[in-house]
Amino acid sequence: MSSLICQRQSLTFRARSYMAFVFTPQQPIADWLAGVDATLERSKGFFAGHPVALDLSAAALTPPEVAELVASLAERGIRVLGIEGIEPHDATAGLPPVLRGSRGGQEIEIPEPATATVTPTAAPEPAPAPQKQEPASLLIDAPVRSGQSVVYIDGDVTVLGSVGSGAEIIAGGSIHIYGTLRGLAMAGASGNPRARIFCHRFEGELLAIGPHYKTADEIEASLRRGPAQAWLDGNTLKISAMN
Repeated sequence: MSSLICQRQSLTFRARSYMAFVFTPQQPIADWLAGVDATLERSKGFFAGHPVALDLSAAALTPPEVAELVASLAERGIRVLGIEGIEPHDATAGLPPVLRGSRGGQEIEIPEPATATVTPTAAPEPAPAPQKQEPASLLIDAPVRSGQSVVYIDGDVTVLGSVGSGAEIIAGGSIHIYGTLRGLAMAGASGNPRARIFCHRFEGELLAIGPHYKTADEIEASLRRGPAQAWLDGNTLKISAMN
């Protein structure tokens, strides 16, 4: 009689950390959601495709209220992947998992769009022919230091200096750094797949275009300490040296 030997394949688990936005709702929740709506109106698609976590430590919500909040965010196209600040027994069925771990990261604020002031003239002239609107841009003529965050969803960001370790540059368009990049650079945050990242000297911790990113240990060592650029090729983030 022949015997059948079955070899069971072992499961391998690896711990990884991922970049995510953390929302910190506060009471009254209706007013907080109104603020979310205003942000989405100014920066459509900003959170599309990005992982989002909820820190409910300051909200004091009951389990049914947590479920209602998660559903309200889902209606706005914001998918919550995890929740902080509640006890495990408050995480009812159907809710995202409760997250445990250290808290960190810098708070970022999406700036209000700039407003133009119009001064009326005594005799208005005929309206000029429509012209193609130039893309908006933000120029920073000083270094961005560790712990600082720059968020500009309306267009490109140009830094005439270096970006320190732990600093963040987040742009709706492309990012141009005329110095050393040691922190995080995230371009195309408004959903622009043609956005690029350029830096004079790359020593960065993370590069991202939209939801696609690479951390320092995933980037070839040969690209460090030299000029580099990053762009999207389909759904693949490409990084190369610039000569």
